[in-house]
Amino acid sequence: MPALTYMWIIPLLPLLGAAANGLFGARWSKGVVTGVALSSTTLSFLAALEVVREFFTLSAGQIPWTQSYFTWISAGGFRADFALQVDQLTVVMLLVVTGVGWLIHIYSSGYMHDDPGYRRFFAYLNLFMFFMLILILAANYLLMFVGWEGVGLCSYLLIGFFFLKQSATNAGNKAFWVNRIGDFGFILGVLLIFRTFHTLDFAGVLPAAAKMAADPAGQIGTLTAIGLLLFVGAAGKSAQLPLYVWLPDAMEGPTPVSALIHAATMVTAGVYMVVRSHAIFLNAPVAMQVVGVVGCLTALFAATIGLVQTDIKKVLAYSTVSQLGYMFLACGVGAFGAGVFHLMTHAFFKGLLFLAAGSVIHAMGGEQDMRKMGGLRKKIPVTFWTMFMATLAIAGAPGFSGYFSKDEILEAAQHSSPVLWGLGVLTAGITSFYMFRLLFLTFFGKQRYDEHHVHVHESPKNMLAPLVVLAILSVCGGWMAAPALWGGVNHFQHFLAPVLGTASEAAAESAPGGAEILQAIFGPPVIAGLLGFFLAWWMYIKSPETPKKWAASLSAPYKLLSGKYFIDELYAAAVVRPLVWVSEKVLWHVVDEGAIDGAVNGVATVSRESGDRLRRMTSGNVRSYATWILVGALVFTSLLLWMVS
Repeated sequence: MPALTYMWIIPLLPLLGAAANGLFGARWSKGVVTGVALSSTTLSFLAALEVVREFFTLSAGQIPWTQSYFTWISAGGFRADFALQVDQLTVVMLLVVTGVGWLIHIYSSGYMHDDPGYRRFFAYLNLFMFFMLILILAANYLLMFVGWEGVGLCSYLLIGFFFLKQSATNAGNKAFWVNRIGDFGFILGVLLIFRTFHTLDFAGVLPAAAKMAADPAGQIGTLTAIGLLLFVGAAGKSAQLPLYVWLPDAMEGPTPVSALIHAATMVTAGVYMVVRSHAIFLNAPVAMQVVGVVGCLTALFAATIGLVQTDIKKVLAYSTVSQLGYMFLACGVGAFGAGVFHLMTHAFFKGLLFLAAGSVIHAMGGEQDMRKMGGLRKKIPVTFWTMFMATLAIAGAPGFSGYFSKDEILEAAQHSSPVLWGLGVLTAGITSFYMFRLLFLTFFGKQRYDEHHVHVHESPKNMLAPLVVLAILSVCGGWMAAPALWGGVNHFQHFLAPVLGTASEAAAESAPGGAEILQAIFGPPVIAGLLGFFLAWWMYIKSPETPKKWAASLSAPYKLLSGKYFIDELYAAAVVRPLVWVSEKVLWHVVDEGAIDGAVNGVATVSRESGDRLRRMTSGNVRSYATWILVGALVFTSLLLWMVS
C-alpha cells in the first residue's frame, strides 16, 4: 500500500511522543525524554518526505490526494469524515512544519536542558506539532478547525510555560482570549459555508465557490460575508490589526516556542487558511480589499513599533507581525502564491532570528535588553554570522530568500494599488533599519555588560547546528524564483499553479526583459533596504550618540512608539476594565450574590423559620395538642357544612 494511504502516521507520531512524555516522562531520565521527543518529530519528518515523494510519483503532482479514514460526525444531512489530503499547498506547509519543527526540537534539547519543566515542555511541543499537522492535512473545514483550536491551546500552554511568573500567565490568558474573538468569527464562517454549500469538504466547497458569480464590488453578498468571517479568524491567529496585541506578549514563553509557534508555523495558519479558501476570496472583492488593506497597515504599524524596542525578542515579535502583514497584503491583491512563498522564506529566516536571539540570551545569562549587550561579534561568531544571514534575508538583500518573496508581493501590489505598494516599500525600508539596529546593538560597538557577572560563551552544538541549517535555507530558500529574473520560469509559482490556478501560472511564466531585470534587482524595495541599512549604520556605529539626541528632540513621537501607540492601555480602558467592573459590580454582587445567592438563602431562611415555628408548636403538652385537635375538627366540620349547603 502507498504511504499516502497512511498519512495519519504523520500527525500520530508527535501525538504519541506527547502522550508518552506527558504520562510517563516523570519516571524517565532526561535522555529518554529527549529521545522520545526527537524521535517522534524525526520520524514524522521522514514520513512526510515519503508522502511527498509518493504524491509526485503516483499522482504526478497534479491532483489532490484525499484519504477518508472513517465517518467522524453524521447527523441528519450533515456528515464530516476524518479525512486528510495532500496537494501542492499541503506539501509546502508539511515540509515547513515538520522540517523546521524538527530543527527547533533539536535546538530545544540544548536550550531547555537545565529547566525543571523539561518533560512538560516537550510534551507540549509535540502536542503542538500534532495539532498543526492536523490543521494543514485536513480535507475539510471542520477538521481544520480542530487543529486550529488545538494549536491555540498549545500556544496558551507554552506562552504560560513559566507559570510562576505573573507576566507569563497574563500573556497566556491574553493570547487565549484574543484568539477566542478570532475563532468566533472563524466558526461563524464555517457555519455559513455549510449553509451555502451543504458540505464542509474542500473538494465540494472550493470548486462550487469558484463557479459562483462574484459578489458585486462594494456589496456584501454571501461569499463576501464568508470571506470576512474567515478573515476575522485569520486576523486573530495571525496577529493582524486589531487582534495583534497577544503576539508581542507571547515572548514570555521560552525562545524555542517563539521560533516555532510565533514565527514559523502557528501564526501562519491564518495565511494558510485564506490561501486554501482562495476560491471564495477571489469572488468576494470587498473581502479581498479588506485583507489587503489590513495586511498593509499591519505591516507598517508593527514595523514602526519595532524601531524603538530594546528587548531583542520584542523587536522580532513586532517584526513577525509586520511580515505576516506582508503575507496578507499578497493575498489581498490576489498574489496568493507570493503570500505562500513569503510564508516559507519567513519560516526560514525568522525561525533563525529567534533561535539566534535565544543563543545570544543563552550567552548573556538570560539578558534580553540590547542596551546591555554590544561587542559580541567575536565572542559568539557562529551565532553572529547566522543571524547576519537572516538579517540580510529579512531586509530583502538581493540573492537572499526574503528578497525574492518580498519582491513578488510588492510587484503584485504595484499592479493592484500604488498606495499599498508605496506603503509596502516604506515598510521594507523600516524593516531593514530596525533589523540592522538590532544587529549593531547586539554584536558591534563597545561592550556594555560586566564580564565579571556575565560569562559570554558560544552555545552548544545541538543549538548551533539548527542555526547553520536555517542560515543555508535563509540564503538559498528563494532561489526557485530566481530564473524569472532573466526570463525563465518562477518554479515556485509553477509548482503551486495546480492549486491556485491561472493567476499563479501567469506569474510563473512571466519573462521580464533586461531593463525589468535591473529594476527588479535595484528597484525601490532594494533601495529602501539600503537606505535603512545606512541609516542604522550611521546612528549606531558611526555616531552612536545620535539616537539619544533624536529621542530627546522628538520626544512625543518617541514616547508614542516606545509606548506601542498605547493600544494595550486603550484596550484596558475601553474593554478590559469595563468588563471587569461589570463582572464584579453587576454579575458578582447583583446577579450572583443578590439574585442567585439571595434566592437560595431566602429559601433556606423561610424553611428555617417555618421549621422553627412548627417546632414551637410541638411542645409535648397534651392539653395543647387536644386544643389543636378540637380547633382542627371545628374547621373541618365547618367546611363540610359549607360545601353541603
